[in-house]
Amino acid sequence: MNKLFSLLFLILCSYSSLFAQQKDTYIKAGFLYDSENNVLLKDKVIHVKENKIVSIGAFNTIPDDAEIIDLTEYTVLPGLIDAHTHVLFSQDATEDFSEHSIHSLTMESDAIRALRGSKRAKSYLDVGITSVKDLGNSGLFLDVALRDAINEGTIDGPRIFVSGPIMAATGGQVYGVSPKHQNLIDLEYRIINGVEDAQIAVREHVNQKVDVIKICADNIPNNTHLSIAEMKAIVETAKTYNLSVVAHSITNQSAWNAIQAGVDGIEHGFKLADSTLTLMANKKVFLVPTENSKAYMKTYSELAGYNDGDLGWIDNYLARMKNRLDRAIQKGVTIVAGSDNYTNIGGTRGESSRDMFRTYFEAGMKPLDILQSATYSSALNLNKQNEIGVLKSGAKADIIAVKGHITTDFINTIEQVVFVMKDGKVYVSKHN
Repeated sequence: MNKLFSLLFLILCSYSSLFAQQKDTYIKAGFLYDSENNVLLKDKVIHVKENKIVSIGAFNTIPDDAEIIDLTEYTVLPGLIDAHTHVLFSQDATEDFSEHSIHSLTMESDAIRALRGSKRAKSYLDVGITSVKDLGNSGLFLDVALRDAINEGTIDGPRIFVSGPIMAATGGQVYGVSPKHQNLIDLEYRIINGVEDAQIAVREHVNQKVDVIKICADNIPNNTHLSIAEMKAIVETAKTYNLSVVAHSITNQSAWNAIQAGVDGIEHGFKLADSTLTLMANKKVFLVPTENSKAYMKTYSELAGYNDGDLGWIDNYLARMKNRLDRAIQKGVTIVAGSDNYTNIGGTRGESSRDMFRTYFEAGMKPLDILQSATYSSALNLNKQNEIGVLKSGAKADIIAVKGHITTDFINTIEQVVFVMKDGKVYVSKHN
């Protein structure tokens, strides 16, 4: 009898636990950002069940005995997205990229890279970034392992869309390596040798379950680049597996070649000409501008050892990048927010990533347009526009809240994250 009683008690506890986990939550938003339509809505309620949004309604739709999270004093946004990260790579401002890359490949184990990456991953949630697109410099598919560990709940972090090793021409982006040690580069990049090899490389990545393909349209400062035929083979093969392809590009010519090959997006695009921007707009190729704010650049320069009299280049650089961004917007190119911040300048990786919002604002983008670039536009170009980057029925419960006036005091507001929910689980709760 005691055994039967114990069994019944355990069954009842299990049902009680299941019921508790499935209890609905209602989030009251003073203002709610509709990222699809790029507008703010007043006094809305988000009905959340488990890890999904059930509906968006008015305050009078809340049941009497509901579990309520009161965010009426705040602006509620979809979880933010950083569309250009390198979670498993970090260097100091004084370090040379190539030397640090070789040191990392030869003196650091995969385990230590993954553990360090897991710590960086958690910091994105702290600032309201609930999804990232991670684009290589992560060894041989360590990014896939990190993504899977987060998805299974082993560690906390944003949902990650990974590329695996970057596909590039001979040498990749690692310069100065002697001929007998070129094989080390194969531990970080997938070097492409011809059209058939390009097709094989995509299949290798598909077999490792990547979410996106990244290529290097140029390898500056290495003087090698993929041919249009190789890039086209990558794009066409990727499309058969429903994978998008994005291209690292520094020069205008490399961007033009990548667009002709059919890529979905250009990463960086520092030297884009008007004709290339027009082509991007016509072909609906998005741009991920990866600049930094003036404050970030000054901190970096100080850490890197520049003298105060040598900092004139910062203003010139920022002016060029503002001009390029202005021209892209005028041409109708879709802007997707991405930081590319992998240099340690103090603070967490999430805080460093958040600098992209200040950067775009200083360059003249309007607050709501910046938000859309880091939510709906980013999700759309991941083909996840019904799952993330939006607050609507059926979407993932990735929800954050910020304190302040988002349209009139954008920078201070976006940096005051008081609530973070990802997949229905609360990670930050600083609201009253």
